[in-house]
Amino acid sequence: MFFDKLEKVLDLRPRAIAERAGPAHKRVPTMTDDEKPKLLSSGNPQIPKGDGDGPVQAYIAAMPGWKSDVGRRIDALVERAFPEVRKAVKWNTPLYGKDDGWFFSMYCYKRYVQLTFMRGTSLSPVPPKSSKIEGTRYLDIHQEDELDEALIEDWVKQACRLPGVSL
Repeated sequence: MFFDKLEKVLDLRPRAIAERAGPAHKRVPTMTDDEKPKLLSSGNPQIPKGDGDGPVQAYIAAMPGWKSDVGRRIDALVERAFPEVRKAVKWNTPLYGKDDGWFFSMYCYKRYVQLTFMRGTSLSPVPPKSSKIEGTRYLDIHQEDELDEALIEDWVKQACRLPGVSL
């Protein structure tokens, strides 16, 4: 909610920023729909927010290198585990949820893809990486890691049975 309000107040869309920047020769270049999204300094694709599968697929397609394959595998795994999944991209992050809120997300860093379980401390076994956010746990996937799809799918099945989180 906070970010949505902030975005409306500041109008953080790239075109709005460019239009306020002054003469064309001093403007920040903006992306067209045909251009590949820019990567943020963290290595995460900059994707416009939106609801549904389309924005999530755009995010996955923009994930650099080997991370895009991991994104496709994780997305398919979530759909297999919970076919009624609700999807969206907010804050350059694909979110997976249900009617009462979000239960899972992923984020692309330069060296790994991070899976976020919003109620991760309630999962068994608990995902390995702790968070400053109460209840949240992470799994970091590096290029050389073997993806344990069975464990991740089990975590997704558990997570979607727990109350969702409002963001």
